[in-house]
Amino acid sequence: MLDLVIARAAVVDGSGAGIFPGSIGIRGDRIAWIGRGHPQEPESARRIDAGGHALAPGFVDVHTHSDVAPLIEPWMDSALRMGSTTVVVGNCGASPWPSAGAPEMAALTGVSPEDLDMSWSTFGGFLERLHTCRPAVNVAALVGHGALRQEAMGLERRAPTRQELAQMKRQTAEAMETGALGLSTGLIYVPGVYSRTEEVVALAEVLAPLGGLYASHIRGEGRDLFTAVREAIEIGRRADVPAHVSHLKCESDLVWGRSQELLALLEGSDATADQYPYAAWASGLSSLLPAWAPVADLAALLGDVTIRRRLVRAVEHGEPGFQSSIEGVGWDRIVVESTDDDRWNGRDLAAIAATMETDPVEAMFRLLLEEPDTAAIGHAMHEDDVRAILARPEVMVASDASAMSPTGPLGGVPVHPRTYGTFPRVLGRYVRDEGALTLEAAVRKMTSLPAERFGLTGRGTIAEGAYADLVLFDPATIADRATFESPHAYPVGIDAVVVNGRLAWDGENRERAGRVIRRGDA
Repeated sequence: MLDLVIARAAVVDGSGAGIFPGSIGIRGDRIAWIGRGHPQEPESARRIDAGGHALAPGFVDVHTHSDVAPLIEPWMDSALRMGSTTVVVGNCGASPWPSAGAPEMAALTGVSPEDLDMSWSTFGGFLERLHTCRPAVNVAALVGHGALRQEAMGLERRAPTRQELAQMKRQTAEAMETGALGLSTGLIYVPGVYSRTEEVVALAEVLAPLGGLYASHIRGEGRDLFTAVREAIEIGRRADVPAHVSHLKCESDLVWGRSQELLALLEGSDATADQYPYAAWASGLSSLLPAWAPVADLAALLGDVTIRRRLVRAVEHGEPGFQSSIEGVGWDRIVVESTDDDRWNGRDLAAIAATMETDPVEAMFRLLLEEPDTAAIGHAMHEDDVRAILARPEVMVASDASAMSPTGPLGGVPVHPRTYGTFPRVLGRYVRDEGALTLEAAVRKMTSLPAERFGLTGRGTIAEGAYADLVLFDPATIADRATFESPHAYPVGIDAVVVNGRLAWDGENRERAGRVIRRGDA
């Protein structure tokens, strides 16, 4: 007897092959039977009538920051309810080991040490903590270069010594041997911004005999975009490991319209990328500052006239080693969020400056001095480039978000709408409404492509013997509902989500059946 049959579905198997009518039978955590057409169904303990809706493998989100979100809210609602059944954490060089308590790591993982017990002492210990919280979706992890570097040498702005590099290499190997999928870098963030290519190559070389992958938030996505992508590809080539560019985009009108030229860099290389399907980024307002001007030191820095002038120039025009987020974007496309002063929320910095009767850079300084954790949204990309990148076969779909909920301990936190809407937005807007790509191609980008690239064996396809991670949705109605004004909004059109053979969601939360996936699990 089967445990569950999902009958009368339009099966999109994740491979990119054509859709077929059929039914799926599950026993335990695996797909045990696939009936093409409408054959007689085996006996089962439970049956779901799909009513002709699409049944796909669960979506695999390879770029998230849900590192510790499951420890706070294990239902991971925003991920689960947009069809994610597996998330990869440890991105952008930030992982909760080995320097979990560092403020720089907390800024990227979303949790500070005082928020919860982060007492694990090994990468394997971190994964075990995730396991014991019983997350609703599967979680796999990369180890972060920034965390490794900070543990070895603090925030030093120099190359590592031989001993420091040896420590980072040793800890990279330790993480890989206890389950990491690979290494990530965040080369615009402290402390990764201080590293040179040779340092990253040395760490990536550790991955090669262990089957790991190198994933990078590259050094620049505007003026320096092409150089930064070439560096990521070079690191992979020199280390003999697969390379992956995180959230690939043309950020700034300095590179708008050059997406095809950008994508051509991936040709002939062992490199892939992911993308979130929005024309705006979200980050802290402090991300507009160069690394040498941390927001904690801003008041002191601004007190020095010479330093203040240099800082203004860097913010507006960039400098060697720092790409300005304003150059090629403009102050009127940077929107402020999450301040305690409601006068500024939802307004761009040019408008705020006019109200303050000052210039935009001074307005930004005032906001950061009053509230260092002020968030911002940058409307920096062009829709034509978003579509072009999305259509590329080697580009996956990923959220670049941490799992959230509208209520509870994660409720009310300012977020980008991609947190709730990434996968439904692709299937609704770009597949159904615009025809930018086929349903089969889109599902492949969300399932088998990321699963294969990141070594998630047995996931990402509908096949007998594969893990039963599934999402049932209506192609005619699926859509994102989260907006920049109201980001905590669930999508519509998703009927049910199955994780490891268990019904996780069908209009309400049912069972948390996610697992921690370690490198080599099958």
